[in-house]
Amino acid sequence: MRIGLVCPYAFDVPGGVQFHVRDLAEYFIAQGHDVSVLAPVDDDTKSLPAYLTSCGRAVPVRYNGSVARLTFGPVTSSRVSRWLEEGDFDVLHLHEPVTPSASLMALWASSEPVVATFHTSNIRSRAMHAANPLLRPSTEKIRARIAVSEEARGTVRRHLGGDAYIIPNGVDTKRFTPNGAVTQWTGTPERPTLAFLGRIDEPRKGLAVIVAAMPAILDVLPGARLVVAGPGEVDEISERLDPRVRAATEFLGAVSEEDKVALLRSADLYVAPHTGGESFGIVLVEAMASGAPVLASDLEAFTAVLGSVPAGPAGRTFPVGDSAALAAAVIDLIGSPGERARLSDLGLRRARSFDWGVVAERVMAVYETVIEGADNSPVETNLRAGLLSRLRWPQRGEA
Repeated sequence: MRIGLVCPYAFDVPGGVQFHVRDLAEYFIAQGHDVSVLAPVDDDTKSLPAYLTSCGRAVPVRYNGSVARLTFGPVTSSRVSRWLEEGDFDVLHLHEPVTPSASLMALWASSEPVVATFHTSNIRSRAMHAANPLLRPSTEKIRARIAVSEEARGTVRRHLGGDAYIIPNGVDTKRFTPNGAVTQWTGTPERPTLAFLGRIDEPRKGLAVIVAAMPAILDVLPGARLVVAGPGEVDEISERLDPRVRAATEFLGAVSEEDKVALLRSADLYVAPHTGGESFGIVLVEAMASGAPVLASDLEAFTAVLGSVPAGPAGRTFPVGDSAALAAAVIDLIGSPGERARLSDLGLRRARSFDWGVVAERVMAVYETVIEGADNSPVETNLRAGLLSRLRWPQRGEA
């Protein structure tokens, strides 16, 4: 199958959508499909994968509590049109198709069957609401919609109307499987390691929440170490920390994929104190696949990822933004090795359901449905019986 994937964000800048598109492309290529990815590129001097075509340089735009790097204009439009003409795709898969960047321009220019994935959870978007009448003629080209979570699906319903399949982000769980290797971040009973991943200058990632919890944690666990991985201005944040917290905190900056995996495998506890704006929680899946017990804020997207099997969810949660509750949970879990081992085991099992081998099969089922001219409606009762079992995803409360 000839598959065209479009990413609206700079492909050479780390991000959840970029990683999703990259991993999906590489999975399908490994399966023997002919895949091409179109995306903006920040630095075209970097070594880029052979399957990627750049549609132009990106510019930073503030969006949904973050900074998105997008591209637009006549040069991008020309490159998008040329890529579509040369690609002659069986299916065109656009990610974030209403974001003003390459995906939207590909939607305008497309004639192939279109599948669209919506990643964003945005309860109130004046921009999307205002643009809806202008976007409607284009969005009617979309033959099937995918949302990565119930929250992203809700955004589609509120702002664009219609419905969407729920197919989550995928993870190559084999890459994260614990291997028992000791690293510089491996904790000990006297010096346990708490890990945090995320942009340190994005308030919604919640670094301020865990930093505020650290004095109470250090009162009980004086050897505790907080390891922070993620880009941002370290000096500006570090100089504002309490001296005791600063001494207990290690800022790694942006890390390689190899170091990210090593940190997650080494953590006694992975802490996700995010405060909002999350439609999924890919880092929770990566932490679970690494064997790290997870402590996360009780955002709906996070509780959905952790699930609720008969043995309970595959992680502990605390109220969003509550530093005192976070500190109490850290102290309890670090003092309970048996409970951390139980959560680690549940997490490893839960992570397997997000493996690309499971997720990509469901995406391919959508492609086949669209190509074969199935009903445009994503209501499962209209799907062919052979595809139904592949597209269904466990509901809340199921394993």
